[in-house]
Amino acid sequence: MNYHFSSRVPKSDIDPVGNILKVVESPDIISFAGGLPAPELFPVKQIAQATAKVLNECGQVALQYGSSQGIPELRKIIAERVKLEGIDTSPDHIMVATGSQQTLDLTGKIFIDPGDTVIVESPTYLCAVDVFKSYGANFVGIDMDDDGMRMDHLEQALSEHPETKLIYTIPNFQNPTGRTMSLDRRKKLSVLADKYDVMVLEDNPYGAVRFAGENIPSVKSLDSTGHVIYMGTFSKILAPGMRLGWIVADESMINKYKMMKQSADLHTDSLSQYIVAKYCELFDIDEHIKLISNLYQKREQLMMAAIQKYFPKNAKCSYPEGGMFIWVEIPEIKDTQALFDLAIKQRVAFVPGEPFYSEHPKPGTFRLNYSNMSEDKIEEGIKRLGKVIQTALLAQEVY
Repeated sequence: MNYHFSSRVPKSDIDPVGNILKVVESPDIISFAGGLPAPELFPVKQIAQATAKVLNECGQVALQYGSSQGIPELRKIIAERVKLEGIDTSPDHIMVATGSQQTLDLTGKIFIDPGDTVIVESPTYLCAVDVFKSYGANFVGIDMDDDGMRMDHLEQALSEHPETKLIYTIPNFQNPTGRTMSLDRRKKLSVLADKYDVMVLEDNPYGAVRFAGENIPSVKSLDSTGHVIYMGTFSKILAPGMRLGWIVADESMINKYKMMKQSADLHTDSLSQYIVAKYCELFDIDEHIKLISNLYQKREQLMMAAIQKYFPKNAKCSYPEGGMFIWVEIPEIKDTQALFDLAIKQRVAFVPGEPFYSEHPKPGTFRLNYSNMSEDKIEEGIKRLGKVIQTALLAQEVY
């Protein structure tokens, strides 16, 4: 049978990242590949208590159809949470989404027509690239350094591509690099969005999980013209299985998101919304976030020390102040996929850098995750990976 798919469906069934994650599922592999939170910190007992209270107090309402914008109780909590990012807003300017991924998809629906230009960091979150590509976006990647996206390169790109519809950025502990955009660059980004009349989608899934340095105001908090849409999630600060994200934007923009959401899933899971709202009423989520941050700092420090001990001296890596990832660059490595294949044979895994680039992948780059691996395995895993890198470099010299 011949299937007549839409143009949004990939021509190939090959899923490079999915294949990688499938390979590393084996329990005897030390995996730094997945971008997963530490499951041992999921507040299972507290969520069970919150769930019981919700079902006892308002079970019939929580199990009924709900508002596309999200329940008022949760939107009020989100409005208070985003104040930590410098955003002073009302629940009317917030919509609850089914995880951050739905926000990306709805944003693609709202803004991107086939052939439109989307500017992204280079490298950037690979699932965002997949979403925007499905709507026909053309990408322009902007180089980064330790202070995030380079604003001089961004302005040049905006000048050369006046048709740009959207700038997508992850300013805090970026995925995949772990880098954080400086305050000066955030201010400049807001100015450029106004100057070139282009929307910015500010993705902040990791910002609350800071374990070093000082908190930096969000780009949205610097926006006075309505050009910045802010998105966040409970996935990294509570539990990803709840599938609860949020969007902050002007009320007129929220109305557009509501309309697009109604054609997608009507509304985000009501029971999950009530449970998280009740959890935040009964327990101190900020104390829970401190537990997460403290554990991730310990694991990041262990991984960084092991990298310095076992990797080649010319290896470059990011130094995250929070979040879940370290980005590694080894310029001499020409084929990162071949490096991955060698690593799997030694029962250790990472994610090669190529899928994170919207264009012109940089060889010798890869992402390491430290949040989801126990401390006793981090050094052993990095030790194995260091040996794999040395083997690959020697093989290249011989070749």
